[in-house]
Amino acid sequence: MFGYIRYDYPNLYIKDLMLYKALYCGLCKSIGKACGQMARVGLTYDFTFLSALLHNMTGTDIKVEKQNCFEHCFKKRPIAKVDELTKELGALNTVMLYYKLTDDIADGGKGRGKRIWFKKGFKRAKKKYPALVEIVERYMTEQSKTEQAKTPSPDAAADPSACMMREISVHFLGERATEATGELFYELGKWVYLIDALDDYDKDLKKKNYNPFVLSYGSKSKAELMEKNGGEISFLFDTLFYSLRESLSKIEFHFNRDLTDNVLLRGLPMETARVMKGAKPEKMQAKI
Repeated sequence: MFGYIRYDYPNLYIKDLMLYKALYCGLCKSIGKACGQMARVGLTYDFTFLSALLHNMTGTDIKVEKQNCFEHCFKKRPIAKVDELTKELGALNTVMLYYKLTDDIADGGKGRGKRIWFKKGFKRAKKKYPALVEIVERYMTEQSKTEQAKTPSPDAAADPSACMMREISVHFLGERATEATGELFYELGKWVYLIDALDDYDKDLKKKNYNPFVLSYGSKSKAELMEKNGGEISFLFDTLFYSLRESLSKIEFHFNRDLTDNVLLRGLPMETARVMKGAKPEKMQAKI
């Protein structure tokens, strides 16, 4: 899950943009605390969103104060203070990135040099949070088996990643975990896998890498795929969004949920439409 979970900027309140930026910088510092300074370059928007979501679900207050960091040495800026939740999320960010690079290498792509950069951070995360890393490793193995079996169904192909996100939610939420929270994270994990596969359609087709959309439809390009089967693929994502909204309506949040609603109800559909059109992603406003 790298780079797809985004907010809808035109409909984002200024207060929530400020909170997002504070969380982004706070997570960066948390990665440094959990996995070392080198791992901070792997910070992603996806885990910034998870930080907002899980702080709200667990009722963990976000304390923001003006601080310096290595990128902003002279002028302090509002940054969310490091807490145990963000340190563990920072470790998860590093672990997931390490496995993403490993997967890229297995697909014949570049990534060996980048993976070396995160190796020490990965080892630190595994030592500090063995239960969390065990979840990721177990489902990454299941995901690999599913792909090696050339599973043609997009739904079946996405299931290991979706189940991983559901179990990760239970790990973080503990007694607060419910069927609705599990379903929300399941649908989120499923969406990330499917949108990544759809976005990589042309690349995977060219390199003959596994891709459930390629196996299911066999179109010669993503443009042809969307022209011939765009309605069916839209229905697949619309069904997923319906389940996500149903789960979201049953979840208790402790604080204002404007930011997380913006991402889940507006950002994900917006990003889906972008990928389906084949447009390039817009620059996020997390950093100033």
